Amino acid sequence: MQHYEKIATTILSTAIHRGAEKSTCPSEIARILFPDDWRKHMKDVREVAIDLHNKGSIVITQKGVPVDVKHIKGPVRIKIVSK
Repeated sequence: MQHYEKIATTILSTAIHRGAEKSTCPSEIARILFPDDWRKHMKDVREVAIDLHNKGSIVITQKGVPVDVKHIKGPVRIKIVSK
């Protein structure tokens, strides 16, 4: 993926800045990085977020509950893993 590192860095820095008690929407990451055509990059942002989730760096949630990333349906949020 062409923008993997840039997306991963932005996801992690945004999640760290928010802290373990707050989350961010993947669309916010896309809007930060690609303000003119952010919708076009949503799939990439989600894929990078899932990869970071699988590596244990972040948690992907729905309604505040961690979600099985193999079966995501609907909107999700991104949180940093509290250690």
